[in-house]
Amino acid sequence: MADKTSNSNGKSPRKPGKPIEIPLHASRSNAVTEDETYGALREDNRVVMRHSIALNLDSFIPATEAFNPRPVRDYPALRPATPPFFSVVIPNFNGQRHLAGLFAALDKQTFADFEVIFADDASSDGSVALVEDVYPAARLLTNRRNLGFVANTNAAADAALGRVIVLLNNDTEPDPDWLAELAKTITQHPEAAIVASKLLLFDQRDRLHTTGDLLGRDGIPRNRGVWEEDRGQFDDQTEIFGGCGGAMAIRKDVWQALGGFDEDLWMYLEDVDLAFRAQLAGWKAVFAPNARVYHKLSSSGGDDLSSFYVGRNTLWVLAKNMPTALLLRHLPDIVAAQLHIAIDALRNWRGTAARARLRGQLAGVLGLPGQLRKRRTIQRQRMIEDAELERRLA
Repeated sequence: MADKTSNSNGKSPRKPGKPIEIPLHASRSNAVTEDETYGALREDNRVVMRHSIALNLDSFIPATEAFNPRPVRDYPALRPATPPFFSVVIPNFNGQRHLAGLFAALDKQTFADFEVIFADDASSDGSVALVEDVYPAARLLTNRRNLGFVANTNAAADAALGRVIVLLNNDTEPDPDWLAELAKTITQHPEAAIVASKLLLFDQRDRLHTTGDLLGRDGIPRNRGVWEEDRGQFDDQTEIFGGCGGAMAIRKDVWQALGGFDEDLWMYLEDVDLAFRAQLAGWKAVFAPNARVYHKLSSSGGDDLSSFYVGRNTLWVLAKNMPTALLLRHLPDIVAAQLHIAIDALRNWRGTAARARLRGQLAGVLGLPGQLRKRRTIQRQRMIEDAELERRLA
């Protein structure tokens, strides 16, 4: 049985009512400041400070009577800046020969609430000087080295102030009502993140280049209506898979949420990949039939370039984005389409474009591990059911 006259540490308890006496000096002392070493350091520091002040006073030179202080300057109040509705982003690499016509067409736009961002990717042909001369209102971004189409476009889009980003090739000429029609369409379709323009051939203005992108169940992207005469046959069907990046509008908030273009793609099919990711996130793409743009085909890239990057990037876009169930369901068609392309290239082996396509397919297969790592994130975040996505495929 424990002794009730002592506490747990063996000491006698204090009698009730008797206060504890604390020495006066104990409540005011500080063991650190009273330490001999610390006190010496503090005194040395005081000596150093006094010496520094004395030196400053010795070097002080008073102002002469002829001294005139800087006059007080009044600045106007900052004006509030209202962001534009559109930011028109124009990527450029040695496209000087196209720019005068392009900017003349932008000057004629009936919808005026837009800014222009001209993103030059280290051109050597005087493109920047020309823009400064003919269109000084444009915001200029110039790269010291060539970053590639995708990275250059991403950098310009990051600088955009508008609520909607509009991508426009440097080798195009938009109709005067182009931006007005894009604005009308995007406000009429709040469910759509992407609005595609009607692209027609520059030299044959009744001939279609595209009325929006399609993606087949075999994994092959297609331009809707390509090479057909424009008779309005596609104007009533507004829902599409995606838009051609040569003249396409996308909501800035969606662009930012998706992270813009995938820079691993470098160029070609970056717009198909972006549209695929937007579809997986639950957004739609629509076509604006009266937003007409005339396009000079193949003036910014050659057949060999496009053959290589299309061959490679087609495989990467599918590997990243196609849901597993749909990928397995349509795998025979996907493999058959790739084999058909390879066999056709082998038959035309002497052509440089055919060899470039084969190199692209090989590079696509070798690069699949990196794309499959991205796939895990994309598929985990998707918001659309397989059945609905399959309905949107061609």
